Amino acid sequence: MATLKASSLILNSSVSSSVASSNYKRGLITKATINIPRRVANISLPGLRTKGFVEELQFQKSPEKQLSPNNVNNGSDPTVMAKLYAILEAVADRVEMHKNIGDQRTNWNSLLLTSINSLTLAAATMAGIAAISASGGPASALKLSSTVMYVAATGMLSIVNKIQPSQLAEEQRNATRLFKQLQNQIQTLISIGNPRTVDVKEMMEKVLALDKAYPLPLLGAMLEKFPTNVEPAVWWPEELRRKSPKGNYNKGYNNYNGWNGKLEKEMREIVNVIGIKDKEDYLRLGAKALKLNKILAISGPVLTGLAAVGAAMVGSPSHVGDLAAVMGVAGGALASVVNTLEHGGQVGMVFEMYRSNAGFFKMMEESIEGNLREEEPERRENGEVFEMKVGLQLGRSLSQLRDLAAASSTKGENIDEFASKLF
Repeated sequence: MATLKASSLILNSSVSSSVASSNYKRGLITKATINIPRRVANISLPGLRTKGFVEELQFQKSPEKQLSPNNVNNGSDPTVMAKLYAILEAVADRVEMHKNIGDQRTNWNSLLLTSINSLTLAAATMAGIAAISASGGPASALKLSSTVMYVAATGMLSIVNKIQPSQLAEEQRNATRLFKQLQNQIQTLISIGNPRTVDVKEMMEKVLALDKAYPLPLLGAMLEKFPTNVEPAVWWPEELRRKSPKGNYNKGYNNYNGWNGKLEKEMREIVNVIGIKDKEDYLRLGAKALKLNKILAISGPVLTGLAAVGAAMVGSPSHVGDLAAVMGVAGGALASVVNTLEHGGQVGMVFEMYRSNAGFFKMMEESIEGNLREEEPERRENGEVFEMKVGLQLGRSLSQLRDLAAASSTKGENIDEFASKLF
């Protein structure tokens, strides 16, 4: 009996200690739950969920169902995804190509500038020494060397002024930036999921339009460096406008795909400011840069050509020899100054920059007008998102964008403010 009582007491004490331990742990858990900070307790993690035992068993039985391509890509067509990835790889390759060729053409500009100036100044020095030297073999050798170097400089200047390496480098920099932008758009489209065949077609058209706007080869495909008229750069495809019947859209309705009459009026005023201020100003500046570049491109070879003639005639009798010496020396010095202004100042790059900026504002005009032209708001881009994008592209907050539209509505063409705060 004593043994039974002892074992009973031991059993009761162990049960009591187990219950106490369980209560103690439950109390700690309750206390920890109560003491969770409010900021941490309010955090929701929608991507995480607790699986039950039955769900875990089902996952273990059929894992291939959970990892199918349709589940990973939210039901996207595998063929469409493969096409988008192929376009993405091509775009990434073009980014590297344009970057490398842009660096190469930047080196062209600096190396050719230095080489031509060295040739010109050396030829001018030789012509001057030949003019003050006595007639004979040494003077004839200096005259011949000076003439040959001037002729070489004239030929090199003609080629360099034709291709404009600084402008070529700027074209490749723009192409690199725009292809990176397109690369990000494709990656975003893939991340969002469920792309369509029309998205593949759109991305292909954008790639081909960029290839046409900023060609890589020089022979046969190079952009005209001295066009008759300055036009904005165009690197986007011509969108096919879908003609749709006029919908019964109430202009006063406040939330119809984010569009309303007030937002439409605001966008029209923004287009008006972009057209009469920003785009027009960059086209005007581009025309001035083009005119200056033409003058410098013609003056350089003309000066080196005259200097070559002068160097060949150094040592002639009477005043002809004196005039030839002046042409041989002064012509080379002036040619070096002109070449430095044109290619050292990168006037061609400045022209391309103005042309590209004008193209940016033209693209914004077409984007806004394309949305406004669509009569059915549900077929437009969401109005609130589109307004935010326009504000970001112009470097303005939404309130600043609305203030600009209000100022344009009041002042019209007399507005003294530009739409963009970035350029």
